[in-house]
Amino acid sequence: MSDVRNDFNQQIIDEFRANGGKVGGPFEGADMLLLHHFGAKSGTERVTPLVYRPDGDDRVIFASKAGAPTHPDWYHNLVANPEVTIEVGDQSDVPVLAVVVHDEARARIWDAQTTEVPQFAEYARQAGSRVIPVVVLEER
Repeated sequence: MSDVRNDFNQQIIDEFRANGGKVGGPFEGADMLLLHHFGAKSGTERVTPLVYRPDGDDRVIFASKAGAPTHPDWYHNLVANPEVTIEVGDQSDVPVLAVVVHDEARARIWDAQTTEVPQFAEYARQAGSRVIPVVVLEER
């Protein structure tokens, strides 16, 4: 499964870079970024394509993992190493600080996301007791 996911992600990364941050298929029209992060244990640099939500000057990502019962690896990596970079549009190496938000800030952002993209409410239902983390990427 991870080879299939890695191939899929690599295709998105290649398309993103070839088209100034735009991709087609299931993500056509979505706000996408490429998250450069480091393995919490390995320290290996990884690149993960993610849909984001603009929030003022920040970008917000959601550790939904399509409703899986566990958090995605990139989330654990951000908790361990929150100073990362992103590619967004035609900009590369944009330095950001990943901040996991809670309480009112999380509720405000999550409610807006599930209203605009109802699939995220379904992800939360599928995740069961796991609360899907909301991560704000603040430019540094």
